[in-house]
Amino acid sequence: MTTPDPGVPTADDGRAIIDANAYMTLATADGSGRPWASPVWFSHRSYSHLVWVSRPGARHSRNIAQRPEVGIVVFDSTVPIGDGRGVYMDAIAAAVDEHEVSEWLEVFSDRLVAQGATHWREHQVTSDAPFRLYVATVTLAYVLDDHDQRTAVDLAPS
Repeated sequence: MTTPDPGVPTADDGRAIIDANAYMTLATADGSGRPWASPVWFSHRSYSHLVWVSRPGARHSRNIAQRPEVGIVVFDSTVPIGDGRGVYMDAIAAAVDEHEVSEWLEVFSDRLVAQGATHWREHQVTSDAPFRLYVATVTLAYVLDDHDQRTAVDLAPS
């Protein structure tokens, strides 16, 4: 059995970064390619689906409706210079269909409650409510090493 190189990041490193941080930076683009980045509080299911709540009229939500391909970064911005670590992801994002709201709302709310906030209810993200649930399905993920080189990882637990 070979021992992993301690300088090469692993999927466990990526999962630890995701677990330790509450916000992700969501990068979107409109139909003409004009970029936009937004920090959003998120939850996840098996590290391969990231869930958040946004207003459908928010610029990033409108961009997702036009162009579902997104970039996501989760990182700790509190560490000293040179100690930064992050997970970079390519994903496909969309508003959650109403028939799947219960399932994704549980994923979203479980982390909220674990962090001391209140559980969200379906009426807060359906019908005339100002918010909707969004989910991004990760297609590629990378973790940076000590030399600012990215290593592809599969974040889904084995």
